Amino acid sequence: MECIALVLLLYHEKGTTLTEPQFTNALIHEKSPYLLQHAHNPVNWLPWGETAFNKAKQQNKPVFLSIGYSTCHWCHVMEHESFLDTKVADLLNTYFIPIKVDREERPDVDDVYMTVCQMITGSGGWPLSIFLTPDKKPFFAATYIPKISRFGRKGMLDLLPEVALLWKDKNDSVLQSAKNITAELSKLEIIKNDLVLPFPGNPDIAFQAFSERFDRERGGFGNAPKFPSPHNLLFLLRYVYYHENPGALNMVTKTLTEMGKGGIYDHIGYGFHSYSTDRDWRVPHFEKMLYDQAMLIMAYSETYQATRNLEFKTKAEQVCEYVLRDMTAPEGGFYSAEDADSDGVEGKFYIWSFKELLQNLTPKDLNIAVKFFNIDQKGNYHDEATRELTGNNIFYQKKSLSKTAQELSLSEKELNERLKIIRETLFKIRQNRVHPLKDDKILTDWNGMMIAALAKAGIIFGNKEYIYAAEKAAAFIFKNLEQSNGRLLHRYRLGDAAIPAFLDDYAFIIWGMIELYSATFNPDYLIKAKKLLNSTLDLFWDDKQHGFNNSANDNEKLLLSGRDVYDGATPSGNSVMFMNLLTLSKLTGDTKLEELADQQEMAFAAQVNRHPSAHGWFVSASEYATTSSIEIIVCGDPDAQDTRNMLNTIQKYYLPNKVVIVIPSSSKDKQLISFLPWLKDYKMIENKATVYVCRNRECQLPVNETESLRKQLEAFRAL
Repeated sequence: MECIALVLLLYHEKGTTLTEPQFTNALIHEKSPYLLQHAHNPVNWLPWGETAFNKAKQQNKPVFLSIGYSTCHWCHVMEHESFLDTKVADLLNTYFIPIKVDREERPDVDDVYMTVCQMITGSGGWPLSIFLTPDKKPFFAATYIPKISRFGRKGMLDLLPEVALLWKDKNDSVLQSAKNITAELSKLEIIKNDLVLPFPGNPDIAFQAFSERFDRERGGFGNAPKFPSPHNLLFLLRYVYYHENPGALNMVTKTLTEMGKGGIYDHIGYGFHSYSTDRDWRVPHFEKMLYDQAMLIMAYSETYQATRNLEFKTKAEQVCEYVLRDMTAPEGGFYSAEDADSDGVEGKFYIWSFKELLQNLTPKDLNIAVKFFNIDQKGNYHDEATRELTGNNIFYQKKSLSKTAQELSLSEKELNERLKIIRETLFKIRQNRVHPLKDDKILTDWNGMMIAALAKAGIIFGNKEYIYAAEKAAAFIFKNLEQSNGRLLHRYRLGDAAIPAFLDDYAFIIWGMIELYSATFNPDYLIKAKKLLNSTLDLFWDDKQHGFNNSANDNEKLLLSGRDVYDGATPSGNSVMFMNLLTLSKLTGDTKLEELADQQEMAFAAQVNRHPSAHGWFVSASEYATTSSIEIIVCGDPDAQDTRNMLNTIQKYYLPNKVVIVIPSSSKDKQLISFLPWLKDYKMIENKATVYVCRNRECQLPVNETESLRKQLEAFRAL
């Protein structure tokens, strides 16, 4: 009944009369909000699994595989246009076995068939539409398919009968085509890295590639659409540190500033939309993804740490506020996404007519909103299809706070106070609107990212609320998504945890544990990180080719095992594991982890050497491995003022190549020393908090005064 209630709610939110649905298919038993959205399609959808493929074999029918996710706008379009149409449904039900997959639940399935689509068509995206043989081999690939043929693009009503006829009359040809595609696909698994060494100039080549694509007027890279890609900004920030390059710093600060001013940012409720459809960051695709918030929190926090620009601190804190308010389950885990659509209209929740603003703001505040957020009486938001003005407005900034304050003859403090009132007023009004669907499934990998981000922000801003939220989320994951045998699961929703975890799940949770240790110095997190790393090596490490496979060695076997290293919307699992191996090696003193990291770097050297800028996080890890690292050991009670003073001094500096270990004078001391016996010789001097700073395993004299510590750290700021 809970599932039916949810689907009825979805129908209601999209403007459909609340009645008992006419159709129900097998997806009604699933937990994924995306699959449940299709549970009352007239299409006889089946979830991915042997039941569906056995049925295809028994009936000798091809499979129509449709892959998407709950906040995908064009997935919604294709559903309403085709999958709710009884003519299309009759064709699918008669001649095919239709299978629906949530790409966020099954990234392994999505990776395989997205690779197929890109290989066949030269591009990819969602919704993803693939025709398969009953043994899962693809023979046709596309993304969005319209219902009716137009502009030379075949629609479902024409394509489905043609594919069915081919399967019936030219079955041998179809099977041969599928065999050929699968053979080409298998070649991607073969990595030839004979004596290929990582190219030491990769960071410079990556920087040059970003520099050539950098939009010097608007920030970001390329023209349109523009994606946040915060991990690339994190690479550039590290490049600034290692190479003292002001050009790289300008790329980071300009991009973060322009994104924060643009319509891609939700100026009323905070948080970033997934990407901008235009060069100026003004018109977003309105969905909000948890991983974007996590990586952008990291980028804004670290950039504040490097520059001390308060605008970046404010933006990071606002995104944290959005996540903790709107994307956090009561039990502590983080939800996955918020949809672009409400009432069946993309962006409706976020846009404003001038009339609404006139009715709800004082004349003074309306004038401020018009000036600061570029409101137009005729609207500033164009329909994506017709390019005509809709009469609605997206909030965005053209000018800085100080410039607008001058034009309004206000002080910056006065303007900030009025903007706060405007935001609070409009936020309350917006709360009464029909909200976009919240995808409330909790994914282990995306939670790991957010745990790492909040812990990092908590360290940099000294905010215990963020650290507590990260700890609560970690506790939720290990309570609900860790099995008794220590294996992780990928997805949790409505009390149900399922799907064996993938490399990304382990990689990002380990990252989260490392950052939580750095935020709390609770050795439990460091011990957990090491335990999870050992499990990752057991489950995912490829002894022959080295590096990590995307799926565990005992997971369902697909056409590709997958060994991604290039960065997509987030850093790849292999890139994150490369950094994890190096960081845990320095934190634990386990040099075997460095040896594995070296093997991993060699395994992917040829691929990374070809396109360093597509592997920014991997290149960052490589540079971390080859430059002088900083190990800082603090002896003292973490709750004592002198220890806090030392730690606060350390955290003032942007030192991405540092690790910090605290040896507390408490019962935790014994636990940490038992785990890391080599720490037993580090002691407090004169019963005061004492810091040992080592650079590339060469240690300075211990210090117990903050000024002496500051001088040592200043010497390391530029390497």
